[in-house]
This record gives sequence, C-alpha cells and structure tokens, in this order.
Amino acid sequence: MNEMDKKQTGESKPSSQRSLRQWLTGGSALATLLGSSKARFGFAIVMIFVLAALFAPWVSPGDPKKYVGKPNQAPSAKFIMGTNPQGKDVFRQLVWGGRLSLVIGFGSAAMMTLIALVIGMIAGFYRGVVDDILNFAMNLFLVIPGLPLLVLLSAYLKPGTTTIIFALAITGWAFNGRIIRAQTMSLREKDFVAAAVVSGEPALKIIFIHILPNMVNILVGGFIGAVIYGIMASTGLAFLGLASTQDVTWGTNLFWAQNGGALMIGAWWAFLPSGLAVALVAFGLALVNYGMDEITNPRLIAERNIKTVLQRARIPRTRATPVVPYEH
Repeated sequence: MNEMDKKQTGESKPSSQRSLRQWLTGGSALATLLGSSKARFGFAIVMIFVLAALFAPWVSPGDPKKYVGKPNQAPSAKFIMGTNPQGKDVFRQLVWGGRLSLVIGFGSAAMMTLIALVIGMIAGFYRGVVDDILNFAMNLFLVIPGLPLLVLLSAYLKPGTTTIIFALAITGWAFNGRIIRAQTMSLREKDFVAAAVVSGEPALKIIFIHILPNMVNILVGGFIGAVIYGIMASTGLAFLGLASTQDVTWGTNLFWAQNGGALMIGAWWAFLPSGLAVALVAFGLALVNYGMDEITNPRLIAERNIKTVLQRARIPRTRATPVVPYEH
C-alpha cells in the first residue's frame, strides 16, 4: 500500500466513526436535545411513568391484585382514582401496571431493533443471493397482516411477558429492517467503506465498525417507534384477553374494566387512567424522537445554524434572503 492509500485509509476510519463518538460523548448533542422544549417535555413525561414504575412499592404500597373495597367506587380521599369492577385500587394498578407494560415495550423494541439491524445491514452490504433471501423474508413479514399474526402467536404460545415480547419482535422488525437495508446500501458506496475494503478488513468489521456508527439517528428513531408499537400492541393484546390476565399491566386493567362493564355503567375512572397512560407515554416518546431528529437531521441542523447566525448578527426576520456580515 502506497503513502496515498495509507493516508486515505487513515483519514477515512476516523470519519466513519466520528458520529458515534460525538453522539455518545459530545456535549453539543446533549445540549441540543436538552435545548429542545419538545424533547424536554417528552422526556419528562416518560420519566414520570418510568420512575413511578420503578418506585411502585413506595409510590403505591400494597398488592395491586388485592380487593380493597366495593366495586366501581368513584374517586375519593381514600381511593384517589376509585376502584375497578373487581374492587381493586385503580391508582395502585395504574402504578404497578406500568412496570410490565414498560418492560414489554422496551424489551420488544430492543429485540426488534437488534433483528432489524443484523438482517438489514447484512442484506444491504452483501447483496446478491444473501440480499435476495433476506429481502424476501422482510417483504414476507411486511405483507403478512401484523395483527392477525400477532394474535395467532399469542394464542398458541404460553401466555406471559416473554411470549408477548417474542411475538411483538417477530411481527414488528421488518419495517425497520427495510430502512436499515436501504441506508446500508447507500453507505456501502461511500469512500471510507471502499478504503476499508481495499485495506482488507473483514466484512463484519466494516459493517459494524465503519457503517453502523453512521446510522445512529435511524436506529434511535426506529427504537423509539418500536417502543411505542410494543406498548400499544401489548395493551391491545391484553385488552382482547390474549395475554395473561393474572398479570397487572395497563392492558389487563382495560380488560377487567371492559369485562366488568365499567363503560356501560359510566365508571370512567376504571379505564381512563390506563388508557391515558399509554397515550401519554407514546406522546412523550414521539416528542423525544423529534428532539433526536433535530440533532441528526442535516436539514434541521442547517436551519438551526442559520437561525443562530442571524440572531448573533441581529438581523430581523424578513422574506428576502438576508445578507450576513463576513465577521459573523
């Protein structure tokens, strides 16, 4: 290898890994995320539910499955969210139900992202027969209706948290896999990948060391979307009675409220808290995803930089193209 090749290879390696190091250790990314009011608000919403679930024994001590009073009692000083049709404390079930619901959401999202990452990157890098086989698998899972397959897996497998996570991961990885495959095919044509191939580095090292760091934004966005999908899908399965009804989750809370006729008798407090919790967590995660997009989206980065320059130059907003002095 001549000096020019060495120089090209040596310069390309740091550039291919820069985004991951900056995202993990750079203060600018964290400052930008915390500087987004939407991201801060969304993060606060999610952390409220996460902390409440982690500290459930202190937030709402006692057994959430315990019968505490008459069924369908309205909210009062004794039961701040009332009781459900089974005579259980709604607030206690809300707090404790967040534990399994969040575990299922984040656990299934992690498995979905991992499957999509491995299959998508291998298919996009190797191409040929490997890509044809893996692409066929992705298209197959995209064509098959997700809900019927999810219901089928949940009905024939042993009910439990592990089963729900497995079923969600199997049915929900293909969409992110297609996105990762397309991005890998694009990055495969970059100069730093060509330099790594010429230098004789193994294919797997090129995939997971050189290409992977450049897809942090896609992975984070896909993971957050998968968490939302996991929480909402698991809640839907539990509401349909396809999950273990002995577990306390937001979905089983809705199942028992519906099974007890809470909606028909107007006991809104039996089903509204759990349904609102699912909606708020999904909303908070969507806001966090928006903040991450501000960090990694080149168009939004350029708009933010232009706005900063205009503010420093004290140039008022106008419909015309502003002219910024050279020193700014």
